[in-house]
Amino acid sequence: MLEFRDIAITDKERITRALQYSQFMGCEYSFSNNMAWKRLGDSQISFYKDFYICCSFRSEDGIPNFFLPSGKGSYKEVLGEMKSYSEALGKPLRVSGITEPSLNMLNELFPESFTANTDEGDWDYIYNTADLTELPGRKYHGKRNHLARYNELGAEFSMMTEIDFDDCITFSAMEYNIKSADSDHSFIAEQYAINTYFNYFFELGLKGGVIRIDGRVVAFTIGEGLNDKTFCVHIEKADTSFNGIYAGINNSFAKAAAAEYKYINREEDLGIDGLRKAKLSYHPAFLLKKYTVTFK
Repeated sequence: MLEFRDIAITDKERITRALQYSQFMGCEYSFSNNMAWKRLGDSQISFYKDFYICCSFRSEDGIPNFFLPSGKGSYKEVLGEMKSYSEALGKPLRVSGITEPSLNMLNELFPESFTANTDEGDWDYIYNTADLTELPGRKYHGKRNHLARYNELGAEFSMMTEIDFDDCITFSAMEYNIKSADSDHSFIAEQYAINTYFNYFFELGLKGGVIRIDGRVVAFTIGEGLNDKTFCVHIEKADTSFNGIYAGINNSFAKAAAAEYKYINREEDLGIDGLRKAKLSYHPAFLLKKYTVTFK
């Protein structure tokens, strides 16, 4: 029977090996994300042979939500173990983060054994790196105007170093303090994630970018290589009182951190209209459609 526990920094080598083998493109297939965001879904981890398994135990209907395991071996075997674990809890097996190739695999392994659904709010926005760095053609005319406004600010972009950590944490905490009265669990989990990124920045192999105006942090971002072809932006914060600031941090960081990758994953929009509009305005190469399957 599978056994689950909290993720720890000491798991990085084993988990990263499994993630690298699978080369999944979804933002959830990141050791850093799994460790940083564990409070959002009360997630825990397990291993089965050469597979890495992450499961969220917080859900509205009480059904544990597994991510499709990453690693090497028999998916029929590992999913059988997961099904036994769920059934021992009196729950059906539910698995998320499933892209269309993986869904086809599951249909071959378990024909007519599950139902599948998808939520657009969970789809990842995947961009051509060249589009975000060069902003080419008519469709990016507005973005180039935003970038021109940013360039008038006298702002300074630099790659993040340890010297920047305290100022970035303070900048993030200001937003948290404004909204803390709402007691929104996801917002609290985000602050935990941000602190985790900074506490383990070097151990996690993260890259960050910072924008300062008159020495003060007005924007920062953090990301990492997700697989051999894809860079993933995990966090992006900016003071919108500065015109063009998001265009500045987006473009500057893409150039400085992701030039060696073909794609940039800027994660999902969570079904938030404003966030969806902003992400679509950068004209993604495609949206990574992801399914959740529930076994009968």
